[in-house]
Amino acid sequence: MNGLPVSLQEIPPGQVVRLVQVDGGKGMKQRLAEMGLFPGTEFKVIERGRPGPFIIEVRGGKLVLGQGMISLIFVAYVKG
Repeated sequence: MNGLPVSLQEIPPGQVVRLVQVDGGKGMKQRLAEMGLFPGTEFKVIERGRPGPFIIEVRGGKLVLGQGMISLIFVAYVKG
């Protein structure tokens, strides 16, 4: 866990991470922002479905992200 950005699809359940960058287009970035996910936001991975949904917990709520979306989201581990 070196602090370098890694694809969200690689993060195991139970880990807390910080959003670093989104490689998707403007629409995807806007959609994530509407869900409360901005660069710098910390969240916990709850479930990593393969091929099912990817569930995270952010600001006390749970969000379901599609597999196509998580491959474009890069995060860094949060120490703690």
